[in-house]
Amino acid sequence: MNSQVTNQIKQELQVAIDLKSSIRADDVLLAQIVTLSERCVTALRDGAKVIFAGNGGSFADAQHLSAEFTSKFRMERSPMSSLALGTNSSAISAIGNDYGFQYVFSRELEAIGNKNDIFIPITTSGNSTNILNAIEVAKNINITTVCLTGSSGGSAKAMCECICVPSSQTDRIQECHILIGHIICAQVESAIFGTLSRIA
Repeated sequence: MNSQVTNQIKQELQVAIDLKSSIRADDVLLAQIVTLSERCVTALRDGAKVIFAGNGGSFADAQHLSAEFTSKFRMERSPMSSLALGTNSSAISAIGNDYGFQYVFSRELEAIGNKNDIFIPITTSGNSTNILNAIEVAKNINITTVCLTGSSGGSAKAMCECICVPSSQTDRIQECHILIGHIICAQVESAIFGTLSRIA
Protein backbone atom coordinates (compact mmCIF):
# COMPACT_ATOMS: atom_id res chain seq x y z
CA MET A 1 0.00 0.00 0.00
CA ASN A 2 1.30 3.45 -0.96
CA SER A 3 1.72 5.32 2.33
CA GLN A 4 1.79 8.73 0.65
CA VAL A 5 -1.55 8.12 -1.05
CA THR A 6 -2.98 6.65 2.15
CA ASN A 7 -1.97 9.77 4.07
CA GLN A 8 -3.58 11.98 1.44
CA ILE A 9 -6.80 10.01 1.76
CA LYS A 10 -6.66 10.34 5.55
CA GLN A 11 -6.16 14.09 5.20
CA GLU A 12 -9.18 14.35 2.89
CA LEU A 13 -11.29 12.40 5.36
CA GLN A 14 -10.09 14.49 8.30
CA VAL A 15 -10.97 17.75 6.56
CA ALA A 16 -14.47 16.37 5.89
CA ILE A 17 -14.81 15.19 9.49
CA ASP A 18 -13.66 18.53 10.89
CA LEU A 19 -16.12 20.45 8.73
CA LYS A 20 -19.06 18.27 9.73
CA SER A 21 -17.98 18.56 13.38
CA SER A 22 -18.00 22.35 13.09
CA ILE A 23 -21.56 22.21 11.77
CA ARG A 24 -22.56 19.90 14.62
CA ALA A 25 -21.18 22.44 17.11
CA ASP A 26 -22.85 25.47 15.50
CA ASP A 27 -26.13 26.07 17.35
CA VAL A 28 -27.21 28.84 14.98
CA LEU A 29 -26.74 26.67 11.91
CA LEU A 30 -28.49 23.74 13.58
CA ALA A 31 -31.43 26.00 14.46
CA GLN A 32 -31.65 27.03 10.80
CA ILE A 33 -31.86 23.38 9.76
CA VAL A 34 -34.60 22.76 12.33
CA THR A 35 -36.56 25.78 11.10
CA LEU A 36 -36.27 24.78 7.44
CA SER A 37 -37.43 21.26 8.29
CA GLU A 38 -40.46 22.66 10.12
CA ARG A 39 -41.30 24.95 7.22
CA CYS A 40 -41.17 22.02 4.81
CA VAL A 41 -43.53 20.07 7.07
CA THR A 42 -46.00 22.96 7.18
CA ALA A 43 -45.87 23.45 3.42
CA LEU A 44 -46.41 19.78 2.64
CA ARG A 45 -49.27 19.47 5.13
CA ASP A 46 -50.90 22.47 3.46
CA GLY A 47 -50.73 20.81 0.05
CA ALA A 48 -47.75 22.84 -1.17
CA LYS A 49 -44.44 21.53 -2.47
CA VAL A 50 -40.70 21.71 -1.83
CA ILE A 51 -38.77 23.01 -4.84
CA PHE A 52 -35.02 22.59 -5.32
CA ALA A 53 -32.63 24.10 -7.87
CA GLY A 54 -28.90 24.07 -8.58
CA ASN A 55 -26.19 23.97 -11.23
CA GLY A 56 -23.74 21.17 -11.96
CA GLY A 57 -23.13 19.08 -8.86
CA SER A 58 -25.74 21.14 -7.04
CA PHE A 59 -28.21 20.30 -9.82
CA ALA A 60 -27.54 16.63 -9.09
CA ASP A 61 -28.10 17.32 -5.39
CA ALA A 62 -31.37 19.12 -6.17
CA GLN A 63 -32.65 16.12 -8.11
CA HIS A 64 -31.37 13.71 -5.46
CA LEU A 65 -33.16 15.47 -2.60
CA SER A 66 -36.37 15.92 -4.57
CA ALA A 67 -36.34 12.19 -5.27
CA GLU A 68 -36.03 11.44 -1.54
CA PHE A 69 -39.27 13.37 -1.00
CA THR A 70 -41.27 11.88 -3.86
CA SER A 71 -40.07 8.28 -3.46
CA LYS A 72 -39.04 7.53 0.12
CA PHE A 73 -36.12 8.19 2.41
CA ARG A 74 -35.96 5.75 5.32
CA MET A 75 -39.50 4.47 5.65
CA GLU A 76 -42.40 3.19 3.60
CA ARG A 77 -44.86 6.08 3.25
CA SER A 78 -46.87 8.14 0.80
CA PRO A 79 -44.97 10.42 -1.58
CA MET A 80 -44.31 14.03 -0.64
CA SER A 81 -44.68 16.76 -3.26
CA SER A 82 -41.30 17.97 -4.49
CA LEU A 83 -39.46 18.77 -7.70
CA ALA A 84 -36.13 20.05 -8.99
CA LEU A 85 -36.18 22.94 -11.44
CA GLY A 86 -34.46 22.26 -14.75
CA THR A 87 -35.32 18.60 -15.18
CA ASN A 88 -37.54 19.29 -18.22
CA SER A 89 -34.81 19.39 -20.86
CA SER A 90 -37.12 20.81 -23.53
CA ALA A 91 -38.11 23.70 -21.27
CA ILE A 92 -34.47 24.38 -20.40
CA SER A 93 -33.55 24.37 -24.09
CA ALA A 94 -36.44 26.65 -25.01
CA ILE A 95 -35.90 29.13 -22.19
CA GLY A 96 -32.14 29.12 -22.68
CA ASN A 97 -32.51 29.72 -26.41
CA ASP A 98 -35.29 32.31 -26.21
CA TYR A 99 -34.31 34.24 -23.08
CA GLY A 100 -30.87 33.08 -21.93
CA PHE A 101 -29.51 30.49 -19.51
CA GLN A 102 -29.74 33.00 -16.67
CA TYR A 103 -33.53 32.62 -16.76
CA VAL A 104 -33.88 28.82 -16.98
CA PHE A 105 -34.90 28.47 -13.32
CA SER A 106 -36.72 31.74 -12.78
CA ARG A 107 -39.20 31.30 -15.64
CA GLU A 108 -40.00 27.75 -14.61
CA LEU A 109 -40.46 28.82 -10.99
CA GLU A 110 -42.70 31.69 -12.08
CA ALA A 111 -44.84 29.18 -13.98
CA ILE A 112 -45.22 26.53 -11.28
CA GLY A 113 -44.44 28.20 -7.96
CA ASN A 114 -47.10 29.11 -5.39
CA LYS A 115 -46.81 31.28 -2.30
CA ASN A 116 -47.09 28.36 0.14
CA ASP A 117 -44.22 26.45 -1.48
CA ILE A 118 -40.71 26.19 -0.08
CA PHE A 119 -37.82 27.01 -2.44
CA ILE A 120 -34.38 25.58 -1.60
CA PRO A 121 -31.77 26.78 -4.10
CA ILE A 122 -28.37 25.13 -3.79
CA THR A 123 -25.25 27.07 -4.78
CA THR A 124 -21.78 26.70 -3.30
CA SER A 125 -20.82 30.28 -4.20
CA GLY A 126 -24.15 32.01 -3.73
CA ASN A 127 -23.44 33.90 -6.95
CA SER A 128 -24.98 31.82 -9.76
CA THR A 129 -27.00 34.26 -11.86
CA ASN A 130 -29.77 31.81 -12.73
CA ILE A 131 -30.19 30.95 -9.05
CA LEU A 132 -30.26 34.62 -8.03
CA ASN A 133 -32.92 35.32 -10.66
CA ALA A 134 -35.00 32.44 -9.30
CA ILE A 135 -34.64 33.80 -5.76
CA GLU A 136 -35.92 37.16 -7.00
CA VAL A 137 -38.96 35.50 -8.58
CA ALA A 138 -39.59 33.55 -5.38
CA LYS A 139 -39.58 36.84 -3.44
CA ASN A 140 -42.10 38.33 -5.86
CA ILE A 141 -44.42 35.33 -5.45
CA ASN A 142 -43.89 35.30 -1.66
CA ILE A 143 -42.34 31.83 -1.70
CA THR A 144 -40.30 31.10 1.42
CA THR A 145 -36.71 30.67 0.25
CA VAL A 146 -33.76 29.21 2.15
CA CYS A 147 -30.54 28.86 0.18
CA LEU A 148 -27.91 26.20 0.87
CA THR A 149 -24.55 27.81 0.15
CA GLY A 150 -20.93 28.21 1.28
CA SER A 151 -19.27 30.28 3.97
CA SER A 152 -19.67 33.72 2.39
CA GLY A 153 -23.23 33.25 1.17
CA GLY A 154 -22.34 35.32 -1.88
CA SER A 155 -24.97 37.59 -3.38
CA ALA A 156 -27.72 35.22 -2.22
CA LYS A 157 -27.13 36.21 1.39
CA ALA A 158 -28.56 39.67 0.80
CA MET A 159 -31.63 38.26 -0.96
CA CYS A 160 -32.88 35.43 1.26
CA GLU A 161 -32.16 33.30 4.28
CA CYS A 162 -29.04 31.20 3.80
CA ILE A 163 -27.69 28.10 5.49
CA CYS A 164 -23.96 28.73 5.01
CA VAL A 165 -21.62 25.75 5.23
CA PRO A 166 -18.44 27.16 6.86
CA SER A 167 -16.08 26.33 4.00
CA SER A 168 -14.93 27.82 0.70
CA GLN A 169 -13.97 24.46 -0.82
CA THR A 170 -16.61 23.46 -3.37
CA ASP A 171 -16.49 19.68 -2.94
CA ARG A 172 -16.60 19.85 0.85
CA ILE A 173 -19.53 22.29 0.71
CA GLN A 174 -21.41 19.95 -1.63
CA GLU A 175 -20.84 17.02 0.71
CA CYS A 176 -22.36 19.01 3.56
CA HIS A 177 -25.27 20.18 1.42
CA ILE A 178 -26.34 16.61 0.71
CA LEU A 179 -25.90 15.72 4.40
CA ILE A 180 -28.04 18.68 5.48
CA GLY A 181 -30.58 17.73 2.83
CA HIS A 182 -30.73 14.17 4.10
CA ILE A 183 -31.19 15.39 7.66
CA ILE A 184 -34.10 17.57 6.51
CA CYS A 185 -35.62 14.61 4.65
CA ALA A 186 -35.43 12.48 7.79
CA GLN A 187 -36.98 15.17 9.99
CA VAL A 188 -39.80 15.92 7.55
CA GLU A 189 -40.56 12.25 6.98
CA SER A 190 -40.72 11.58 10.72
CA ALA A 191 -42.86 14.63 11.46
CA ILE A 192 -45.45 13.90 8.78
CA PHE A 193 -45.67 10.14 9.05
CA GLY A 194 -45.25 9.80 12.79
CA THR A 195 -42.45 7.26 12.98
CA LEU A 196 -38.89 8.22 13.82
CA SER A 197 -36.62 7.61 10.84
CA ARG A 198 -33.85 5.10 11.43
CA ILE A 199 -30.59 6.95 12.16
CA ALA A 200 -28.11 4.08 11.92
